[in-house]
Amino acid sequence: MTSEGNEQDRLLDELLKGCKSPEDILGKHGVLRQMTKRMVERALAAEMTEHLGYAPHERGEQPRPNTRNGSATKTVLSDSGAVQLQVPRDRDGSFEPQLVPKRQRRLEGFDEKVIALYAHGLSTREIQGHLEELYGVEVSPSLISVVTAEVCEEVKAWQSRPLEALYPILYFDALFVKSRQEGPAQQRAVYLALGINRRGHKELLGLWVAPSEGAKFWLGVLTELQARGVKDCFVACVDGLNGFAEALQAVWPRTQLQLCIVHKIRNSLRYVPWKQRKAVAADLRAIYAAATLSEADSALQRFEQRWAEHYPIIARSWRKDWASLTTFFDFPPEIRKLIYTTNAIESLNYSLRRVLKNRGAFPDDESVLKVLYLALQRASKRWTMPIHDWAAAVNRFSIMYGERMVTE
Repeated sequence: MTSEGNEQDRLLDELLKGCKSPEDILGKHGVLRQMTKRMVERALAAEMTEHLGYAPHERGEQPRPNTRNGSATKTVLSDSGAVQLQVPRDRDGSFEPQLVPKRQRRLEGFDEKVIALYAHGLSTREIQGHLEELYGVEVSPSLISVVTAEVCEEVKAWQSRPLEALYPILYFDALFVKSRQEGPAQQRAVYLALGINRRGHKELLGLWVAPSEGAKFWLGVLTELQARGVKDCFVACVDGLNGFAEALQAVWPRTQLQLCIVHKIRNSLRYVPWKQRKAVAADLRAIYAAATLSEADSALQRFEQRWAEHYPIIARSWRKDWASLTTFFDFPPEIRKLIYTTNAIESLNYSLRRVLKNRGAFPDDESVLKVLYLALQRASKRWTMPIHDWAAAVNRFSIMYGERMVTE
């Protein structure tokens, strides 16, 4: 350890001498809060010296045009609690502190604490109680709302940022929340678009809140993505979203649609009694696990012969959606497993639902977007590696789509 490090340890030991409990360090009159107070006051004193051009008690030959004029008491909120500061004043009132500007009541770090709690799904009242319990700080719900409102501008900038020209694969899905946007609490759908870029990294493209979906809604979403720079997509993976296919055809007519096989099976098995579920699931698996489209079609025919009489709704559903369910057969194995399920976005939705599970109804749609945006920023920090086997998939895409792979 360096001599500088030894000196720092010695100073810390000196500061902690006599501390026998957490309260002595973190409490209302603990060392941490006192250190914050002394450091900020020393910095403010240095700012005053810089402003006046001379140190305290320094005599000059000529009268000073401006002088110190005592101090004013000011209480600010820090991430270690409320701190009462003595802010220096000057005679003509021209001093403008930089560390703690006039009318500022929160030190740097406090807002980040509030926003972090908000990102974990805590309500305004829960954050209020949490801060009071941990730091002994009484914070009004309106202050918390002011702090978190700053996120709104960040959300708007993020939602309108330019996007890449090509995302080989796009996933679209929805989750549901309760909002009082239009009076009484009602269920609202939050739609998400997740893209896989050319480097194989996941990127959330946007969030949209709406009471219902349909071709008109999805046309607006896809047109927005197009306006932000997305020119092409090879495959769009969805879970039977109403009106999506029509909107996709209008905006990106060359993009293929793939319905999520996992969701299709899950929905199909809802109609099957427990005793027969294993057998039905095995016959459905023979369809999507087939090596070729013709083999899959033969497996569906066998399923219809065996089960159509008992479960006609399942057989009709698979036959009706057959074209969109079997898009993945146009691709080799390394791409098939990326597109036959929306697991990529489902795992993201799972992390969002964990944040939402303890929340009641949101006051408005803006609050929904704030919480989900912050949760998404936390989740996206784990997206450090490209999709597994992406290099092989890129090579296939390059062969299959040629010039579309180099869209600018």
